Amino acid sequence: MALDITTLPLAFQFTSPGPILVKLGLITIRWYGLLIATAVLIGVNLSQYLAKRCHVDPELLSDLAIWLVIGAIPAARLYYVIFEWQEYAYNPGRIVAIWQGGIAIHGAIIGGVIAAFIFARLKKVSFWKLADLVSPSLILGQAIGRWGNFFNSEAFGSPTDLPWKLYIPLERRPPDLANFEYFHPTFLYESLWNLVVFLLLMLLFFGSLRGKLKLRPGGLALTYLLTYSLGRLWIEGLRTDSLMLGSLRIAQVISLIGICLGLVGLMWLYIAKRSLPDIVLNNQGNEGKD
Repeated sequence: MALDITTLPLAFQFTSPGPILVKLGLITIRWYGLLIATAVLIGVNLSQYLAKRCHVDPELLSDLAIWLVIGAIPAARLYYVIFEWQEYAYNPGRIVAIWQGGIAIHGAIIGGVIAAFIFARLKKVSFWKLADLVSPSLILGQAIGRWGNFFNSEAFGSPTDLPWKLYIPLERRPPDLANFEYFHPTFLYESLWNLVVFLLLMLLFFGSLRGKLKLRPGGLALTYLLTYSLGRLWIEGLRTDSLMLGSLRIAQVISLIGICLGLVGLMWLYIAKRSLPDIVLNNQGNEGKD
């Protein structure tokens, strides 16, 4: 007899307890902010650990983290606000209310890349070396941060009756889907995908340290770009709240660009066997073939 998965135990169903972790008088601690802070703390420590294994000064990564936070978080919010301007045009005071949710990871990546580029130029260090050391922390942080969407009851997918369905309160549902209670937990899909990408990056990193494979500068960062974009491309297609530009889902457009850049970059490194343009010359050199 065929198994009807919709009759499996209700334990698989997700229901957010709400966005607020604890409230003490005027002090409110929200899950979203706690998760972002946790992701940053874990990410800095992980990047420093990886730097030590590569004989890179870990304090360099600590300094870079400050630049990344300053560059990434405002850019993530600005990116979101630009594409959701109709929501903020008549209430601009809400623009700074980042604790209510509404940041875009692609905006954070763009802001972080700009900040890292400036940092590398000022410090006269390899941009790609820094990017390789930060990429595992970035994808792990994304896996953690996605749970902020769960607590805020946002970034969910289309209606579903699957046993791992997510309950969304009426006030958080799109008007045209108000009669549906359960939706795809796309936050969970992306969090799990990101964890798989994180494990892949760590395997590549330690495989390189053990001499089992050769990671060229930028190889880890480009692998992150390619694999994350592949996951985001299909997961975004399930979402009901995508940032749009006309009829196009912006995240899917950016993901397609990321896939192309990742593939071209990796082919440049490992098929053409040439180095990526960098702030400083790496050991292989930036001119010509090895």
